[in-house]
Amino acid sequence: MDKQIRRIGVLTSGGDAPGMNALIRSVVRSASAHDISVLGIRRGYSGLINGDIIEMGARSVDGIIRKGGTMLYTARCKEMLTEEGLQKAADTCRYLGIDGLICCGGDGTFRGAQALSRKGVPCIGVPGTIDNDIGCSDYTIGFDTACNTAIECIDKLRDTMQSHERCSVVEVMGRRAGHLALQVGCAVGATAICLPERQLDFDTEIVERMRIGRIKGRNHHIIIVAEGYGSAQDVADQIHEATGIDTRVTILGHIQRGGSPSAMDRVMATRMGYAAVRALMEGKTNRVVVSDNNIVTDIDIEEGLAQSKDLNQCLFEAQQTVAI
Repeated sequence: MDKQIRRIGVLTSGGDAPGMNALIRSVVRSASAHDISVLGIRRGYSGLINGDIIEMGARSVDGIIRKGGTMLYTARCKEMLTEEGLQKAADTCRYLGIDGLICCGGDGTFRGAQALSRKGVPCIGVPGTIDNDIGCSDYTIGFDTACNTAIECIDKLRDTMQSHERCSVVEVMGRRAGHLALQVGCAVGATAICLPERQLDFDTEIVERMRIGRIKGRNHHIIIVAEGYGSAQDVADQIHEATGIDTRVTILGHIQRGGSPSAMDRVMATRMGYAAVRALMEGKTNRVVVSDNNIVTDIDIEEGLAQSKDLNQCLFEAQQTVAI
């Protein structure tokens, strides 16, 4: 039987990701359909502690599904790591009559939700990060759009690299994980991908591949470096020293977080937002909504935080095979 929920809160925390607005829209519309009022908490947990809160209705989220970023803004909040800050956040929820909280972000966001759940505030986490590094979920909101953005940029780089017969070393985001770099590298036909999860033989997997490619008629090269691997400039310097090829570095940076979300991110965010509201209505707490083989479900946050995710081995092997 559904639990009587009168008012819920929604926040986005940590790094922004395309599709967060679609998630907010889904939460607001799903709640409104069940006569549940929604409070939008701005600037993540910091806004919860400081009372930076707005009332949201079905019409207030018109048109945001196509927009990147997050209309509720986002921030990292060190105060949530203290007992005093955590208690302030819980007190705000009680004062405003918030019966449940939906928190979209990464591992840090989930730890905040976990801590609030222990204070008696029902919380549901939703994975939103372009890094796709949440161990308990196959997919995180924002990953597909970030991949497409990086691919579009690298395709443009290829045009100029080919014209000058250069090597382009491109650093993509991903924090300590290589999921974004692997996906992008495979999609752009990179000569090599430097990943934090895999050891790389520089001479064999980069320099020799470039030489073989040159013998076969390739006059330019794309090397993808995950930011968690190390310095893209160091990789470029090593390539130039070993081959003499004119090598340029491009760091895509935060452009990967921006832009209108892809169809996949809009749809997944909508499904996850709906599932999060349903979970609160069913009386659940300390849960995280996840995608498991494209089925949206929820698991215990503690269980989710304990899981880790390796690279897609099939994709990795395919990229290694077709690189040259």
